[in-house]
Amino acid sequence: MTFTEIYQQFIDGMKATTWLEYIAVIFGIVSVWFSRKENILVYPTGLINTTVYIWLSFQGSLLGEASVNFYYTIMSIYGWIIWSKRNAAHEHVVHITFSNKKWWIWQLLFFASFYIAIFFSLSYLKKDFAPGAIPWADAFASATAFTGMWLMTKKKVESWGWWIATNIASIPLYFVKGYVFTSVYYLILLVLAFAGLIEWKRKARSKITT
Repeated sequence: MTFTEIYQQFIDGMKATTWLEYIAVIFGIVSVWFSRKENILVYPTGLINTTVYIWLSFQGSLLGEASVNFYYTIMSIYGWIIWSKRNAAHEHVVHITFSNKKWWIWQLLFFASFYIAIFFSLSYLKKDFAPGAIPWADAFASATAFTGMWLMTKKKVESWGWWIATNIASIPLYFVKGYVFTSVYYLILLVLAFAGLIEWKRKARSKITT
């Protein structure tokens, strides 16, 4: 595909962007901004984003992404509860920390399990139910997102690394599916994810030194 063809697809895709997609993108960006700031509003704003994207993903035969956003919805409710918990001194129970060896093993197993399950499921469904699916790409974007969201609820710094992988995979995935504005959205999220990684690393290190 030439640059001219890519540019034309971008223009056509932007023109075809629906108001629902604009809403999802706006609330998604706001949600990531709040997560970077460790603000609990990440979850209510994120819920609006995920519910809209469940609908959009089904329309685009992105079953892997639909499952991710359904998972986001459930985990957003769970994360909202976890982040709200306080001890007897009214201090937050969950704090930003780095993953130790045990946590690294768990997250790698978590990713591998979901990647395998999603890849083979989409490979099976592709022929009759999801002709637009790209099993290996959908599975990678989905599995990294599943892992990132789980670690985010636990306030693990490494969650941002998984988000970065998700965003890198999702930029071309949504572009080829015709959701150009969403592709640009993931590019913005990629920038915010790097900023979030830097900020959470700083906060985690400050807790170690205090």
